[in-house]
Amino acid sequence: MTAEELQLCHSRALAAAGRLRLPLRSKVWRGQAGEFNGGGTGSSLDFQDHRSYVPGDDPRHLNWQAYARTGHYTMKLYREEVRPVIDLIFDASESMFFDPVKAARSAELFYFIVATARANGASVGIHVVRGDASVRVDPDSIPSHRWLDAARALPAADASAPLDLSRVTLRANAVRVLISDLLFPGNPDPLLRHLGQRHGSIIVFSPFLASEAKPEWTGNYEFVDAERQTRHQHRIEPSVLDRYLAAYARHFDLWKQSCRRHQTAFARIPAEPDLATALFSSAVPAGALETSH
Repeated sequence: MTAEELQLCHSRALAAAGRLRLPLRSKVWRGQAGEFNGGGTGSSLDFQDHRSYVPGDDPRHLNWQAYARTGHYTMKLYREEVRPVIDLIFDASESMFFDPVKAARSAELFYFIVATARANGASVGIHVVRGDASVRVDPDSIPSHRWLDAARALPAADASAPLDLSRVTLRANAVRVLISDLLFPGNPDPLLRHLGQRHGSIIVFSPFLASEAKPEWTGNYEFVDAERQTRHQHRIEPSVLDRYLAAYARHFDLWKQSCRRHQTAFARIPAEPDLATALFSSAVPAGALETSH
């Protein structure tokens, strides 16, 4: 993709981020100061509880009205305000970019998550993964659009293998957002279990093309393995197409079931509609996003 194409994707993502956001307010946070409710006590205006005074407590939070009634010092406790933590894991496999429409949707989702996270004052960590290779991306470099060149240059030993997150540093109590078409073999459970470690919450966005979900193949075709860049001749009979459709449906049913077990919001995002329409129709009902107002 060119810098001009990425800039258009960025603009569409910013527009969608003005209408939709990650469901951050439903989570109890622990971390840096910010505007979201935390799991401890702090100095916000959101009253939480009382407790007895302990030497060293901040006298500004003494409940003087209660002292006047009882003669005992008590403290007003307020809900801690903290900064959300988001770890974005982006799958840079070739299957995400082999088609221009799917490539644009993948880039839009990447920009959208960064934009909505920053709009909510979140601390964002960005990791691009391709097979067993990964690289951390500086969020401040996103507007330059050079992140994609670094992503596509990752030297994966087997780009068609499941994503290996063993070298990705996941922060405690973070929301882990995975953007991937999930077109790799294997049981999803180990990957989701890894993403959920250290009290992580998981959201999965999976872009897809209508032509890969419901192809209309018939006759002779030359198929290209997007990851290995190899070509194969096949004749597609109705029985072959039926087996493909059944395997495709089985693969994503497995992901849906695994996401339910791991309490993961799972949204498959079609590539053909405009970004906002696709997110409203797919991500909001799945609980992966919520409206901004």
